[in-house]
Amino acid sequence: MTTISNRLQDILATIQSAAATSPGHQPVQLLAVSKAQPAAAIRDAYAAGQTAFGENYSQEALEKQKQLTDLAIEWHFIGPIQSNKTQVIAQNFSWVHSLDRLKIAQRLSESRSSMPQPLQVCIQVNVSNEDTKSGILPEQLEALAAAINALPHLKLRGLMAIPAPTTDMALQIAQFKQVRECYDALIRKGYALDTLSIGMSNDYQTAIAQGATIVRIGSALFGARAPLKAA
Repeated sequence: MTTISNRLQDILATIQSAAATSPGHQPVQLLAVSKAQPAAAIRDAYAAGQTAFGENYSQEALEKQKQLTDLAIEWHFIGPIQSNKTQVIAQNFSWVHSLDRLKIAQRLSESRSSMPQPLQVCIQVNVSNEDTKSGILPEQLEALAAAINALPHLKLRGLMAIPAPTTDMALQIAQFKQVRECYDALIRKGYALDTLSIGMSNDYQTAIAQGATIVRIGSALFGARAPLKAA
């Protein structure tokens, strides 16, 4: 049976190989997406060397965090953010990848004020212009980036995107390239960004080729699983 440890080593080897030919040859971090996975699976991945985990639902994540307090896990929040969850997220995660509204950014900053380190954040960009998907449109990006930079308890690190799934390789590349162009444009304007969170289990090699610095991988690492009830 293929174990989480075996899958992790295979994915890391693939990431390393893809990163060797990526723009700038920058290192690429694996973020293990543990949504709908039990705490035991996270513990197995941690034992195999994985320390950064991404969760989509705050209540589900808090339950796992309680069971894994003995592990030095870096928790990333990667799902849509409800206004009534900002305090919980700000105080229990190191990173947020899915920031797309100034109101939410302000609430996260306020809720982070008692913490010694700022909350590391990425702005989610909706490059596919999908009505059902979170994320700010590219033309609105710079205004939000400027507003986030002015908040005292947030640190803007870069961009995140979940492009529309497609088997069309040219379209896949074009979508990732558009996110990279948004990222590069902000850097040219003076923003100190270092994170491009793009790519998932089915397309992370393509994302790395377009400059990803974080790839978010769930099913390829943990295997398919029926989703737990959102909270």
